[in-house]
Amino acid sequence: MKIYFNPDKQVVEKIREGLRRKEGYCPCKLPRTEENVCMCEEFRAQIADEDFEGFCHCRLYYKEK
Repeated sequence: MKIYFNPDKQVVEKIREGLRRKEGYCPCKLPRTEENVCMCEEFRAQIADEDFEGFCHCRLYYKEK
């Protein structure tokens, strides 16, 4: 398993800019809750799933099997 940033540098910069504006909370999710602090709970669950391969919700990270 390997986790890395989206290879599209423009996407990465836009999402990181959103993270700075929202003080570390996922810019793609409205509630500022503990579950939405980047790396969000949704993606952590996907990381734990052996069969999952793909991007997180906001497309900042990619999990490779």
